[in-house]
Amino acid sequence: MSIHWPSGWHYQRVCHALDRGGVVAYPTEGVFGLGCNPWDPKAVERLWRVKKRCRSKGFILLSHNQQVFEPLLELLPCEIREAINRSWPGPVTWVIPVQGLPSWLTGGFPGIALRVTDHPVAARLCARWGGALISTSANISGQKPAVYTNGVRIRFGNKVDAILPGNVGSLGRTTPIFDALTGNQLRD
Repeated sequence: MSIHWPSGWHYQRVCHALDRGGVVAYPTEGVFGLGCNPWDPKAVERLWRVKKRCRSKGFILLSHNQQVFEPLLELLPCEIREAINRSWPGPVTWVIPVQGLPSWLTGGFPGIALRVTDHPVAARLCARWGGALISTSANISGQKPAVYTNGVRIRFGNKVDAILPGNVGSLGRTTPIFDALTGNQLRD
């Protein structure tokens, strides 16, 4: 399979959609993701509607750089931070305890899911956007996620404001999620 690298114009279009409160799609380590500005409650509301997602589920925050998450990680014990550091960047999501984040991100739980991606397209998108994005699989809740650009178009049509084309990584599924405090795997 040949690698498809989006052009600068594609990134510009997706970042513009994010700036306007849009919902966007982009390739990640194993499936296409849907995302939006995590600090814009109207954008998050749109994402819930597009996915038909239960509001009691928290979201993953995705970044290209661990420094973005440092304020959230700094209170963790050193051994937990070291475990997280060994897995990032990479296709591993960690739930860490937090206070004070909006319930639209946490689902009302006392933690937030974080991932520093090693997927080149998703990482470049976060870097160009300038921070973390919400990342959730590109599917209607309970259905299989899209793994191709055309799959996103078929599932969502014009409900997604912009699609960043590209190939998903070799993981072949959504990323595993671990509880940072216990090390327990929460999702395969």
